[in-house]
Amino acid sequence: MIDERDLDAAVTAGVLDTVQRERLAQFARDHKRGTAGPDEEQFRLLTGFNDIFVTIAVGLVLFAVAALGGLVAPVVGAAGVAGASWGLAEYFTRQRRMALPAIVLLLTFVGAVMAVLVMLLTGSGSVEFGDSRAAMSPGVIVAAAGTAAAAWLHWRRFMVPITVAAGAGVLVIMVLAMFMMVNDPGGPGLSVALAICGLAVFAFAMWADARDRARVTRWSDVAFWLHLLAAPLIVHPVFSLAGLLDPTPAPGAAVAVIAVYVALTIVALAIDRRALLVSALGYVIYAIQTLIGRGEGFSASFGITALLIGLFLVALSAGWKPIRRRVIALLPQGIAGRLPAAA
Repeated sequence: MIDERDLDAAVTAGVLDTVQRERLAQFARDHKRGTAGPDEEQFRLLTGFNDIFVTIAVGLVLFAVAALGGLVAPVVGAAGVAGASWGLAEYFTRQRRMALPAIVLLLTFVGAVMAVLVMLLTGSGSVEFGDSRAAMSPGVIVAAAGTAAAAWLHWRRFMVPITVAAGAGVLVIMVLAMFMMVNDPGGPGLSVALAICGLAVFAFAMWADARDRARVTRWSDVAFWLHLLAAPLIVHPVFSLAGLLDPTPAPGAAVAVIAVYVALTIVALAIDRRALLVSALGYVIYAIQTLIGRGEGFSASFGITALLIGLFLVALSAGWKPIRRRVIALLPQGIAGRLPAAA
């Protein structure tokens, strides 16, 4: 198999561009396995143990920057983390192309920028998470917009696939903060707004998937992270509106969540994205636990829940390709032609 470092060196030397590099790497992986097509849903997280080593080192550096800057003021510590994250990304992301450090540095950059802007625009000395009154502040809306702009600049510079999902997540925060300024934060409208945001993120993910049906370029990874974000945004409102968060939820609430997860499973099979199922897994586990936990000890009911979910996922993973072929066969040709081919 072609060594990743050789491909990175070829890009640096101008022999290949980044798209050609990713296509060649994907072809080499498929050729070595004797497979082709997008069914494995691959994305790069590690290029080697050195990624983990560097991530630990980067984490220590950023923690030190935050702690030492925080001695002056929290905003100074956050600003230091944002600057250090960008500076470290210039080497580890742009030059070394290390996957895990690139993801961590992007998340710390976006989080730190958001913290800085919130503290500056709301006049608070620190960021208080979970404060609904703070979330309704116009400063939070402006801070979210500024953070989304910073994420866009980071994308233009480093092209880390998760950046698009991080920017989309910040925009969701901005939309929800705007909604909470003119509506009752405790009403059902917030759940509806969250669901609409989730569907919008899902549509964006499908647009990214459509740009790369063969799943060999960076857009496939972009879509992966967007799908990972979209699923909980769609499922959580159902979780809330069905009353599963109530002190004594009715069995029908759990059944509604399970029904949504089944529908999500069909969608995941059609678009060939397991990420949808993984990111919403916690909700369906809670729903099944609520159903079978009545009259049972926690250990016994949770064991049954884990067994049911585990068997379902094992069976689904083992039969993913033939089941997906059947799902695709049931779809209209116009829709099936826009989806990844069933191997």
